[in-house]
Amino acid sequence: MALATPPGSAAWRHRDARDGFEVVFVAAAGDGWRLEGHTAAVEDGQAWAVRYRIALDGAWRTRGARVWGRSASGGYELALDADGRGGWRVNGVDAPHLEGCLDVDLESSACTNAFPVHRLGLEVGQDADAPAAYVRALDLSVERLEQHYRRVEDYGARQRYDYTSPAFDFSALLVYDESGLVLDYPGIATRTA
Repeated sequence: MALATPPGSAAWRHRDARDGFEVVFVAAAGDGWRLEGHTAAVEDGQAWAVRYRIALDGAWRTRGARVWGRSASGGYELALDADGRGGWRVNGVDAPHLEGCLDVDLESSACTNAFPVHRLGLEVGQDADAPAAYVRALDLSVERLEQHYRRVEDYGARQRYDYTSPAFDFSALLVYDESGLVLDYPGIATRTA
């Protein structure tokens, strides 16, 4: 089943691991997409706010991201640039530790889990690794995050994926709407709009 065009906006309630809210605005941009969003939350007793602008090409590969964050430790800005083939620059400096990553994954965002789902186009029963440039919420530090997606049987128009992230010893069944935006991310977020 092909994914539909994403809506112009979406929102999630962050719950369990943190308490907060995220809103994103999605727009076609040339042959790709532009996403602009904000998240504010409290996690482990620490409050943070993150604003982001992400550019994706037509294949849903991350081509660039600008992220602004604020926490009790101060304000931060981050510029990520990607060549669409797995090469990255972080604040203008080559980042070989991210080599092979095609997606940005913001710790502060439920929305960014849509990128590999769109990009991979997995059929039911197929699976793939999807390492990502992972941006931490508190200080916008960037690390490589190994992730794995396995598409399981759909539930009506909703695609479902077994997701694993070994670094966090985390696995969950993620449920997506017909446009490929996550509806239910157990322990992290639930879509509200």
